[in-house]
Amino acid sequence: MGVLALLQLVFLAVWLLVFGRVLLSWFDPSGRSQLSRFVIAATEPLLGPIRRALPRTGMLDLSPLIVLIVLSILMRTV
Repeated sequence: MGVLALLQLVFLAVWLLVFGRVLLSWFDPSGRSQLSRFVIAATEPLLGPIRRALPRTGMLDLSPLIVLIVLSILMRTV
C-alpha cells in the first residue's frame, strides 16, 4: 500500500466519522451512547474550530458540511 492510498484511506475514515456524527445527531442527540461519545471525541478537533469561525446560524451547524466538502475535494486530488 502506497502513501497516497494510505492517505486516501485516512481521509475516507475521517469522512465516514463526520458523516456518522451527523447521523448520530439525529438518532442520539444527547450523545449518551458509547459510540456517540467516541465519534464526538474523534471529530470535535476538526469541527470545533470551524464551528467557532462560522457565524451563528441558529440551530443549524454547517461545520460538518464544510468538513465533508473539504475532505471530498482532498480525496479527489490525492
